[in-house]
Amino acid sequence: MIDPEMPILVVDDYATMVKIIRNLLKQIGYDKVDSASNGAEALEMARAKAYGLIISDWNMTPMTGFDLLRAIRVSGPNESTPFLMVTAESKTENVVAARRAGVSSYIVKPFNAAMLRSRIEQVLAPADAA
Repeated sequence: MIDPEMPILVVDDYATMVKIIRNLLKQIGYDKVDSASNGAEALEMARAKAYGLIISDWNMTPMTGFDLLRAIRVSGPNESTPFLMVTAESKTENVVAARRAGVSSYIVKPFNAAMLRSRIEQVLAPADAA
């Protein structure tokens, strides 16, 4: 069973996208959502608090979502937290690099609540249920 009370961290440098993802999460039952406007800010938050899921954009400055993923996977309370990468482009080399770095899944913009729910369920499912 997926916990609707779990804290989620949404990272995107585009404030409108953060609002969209927050609204989609709310539609599917998640209310405990923190947000960061770049990877560096998110990394500080992720070092201070354990999250049930991290949803991050790939293209941001000064720290990309890919760099955030690699930094989080090294150590800390979220090193094994499911990480959903959001991107407008799905270049094969990026997907391969992100998989090697430990991304849980990808979602390509634009997406809707049903697509987001499906991807969240996929990354949060127990290993034996997959």
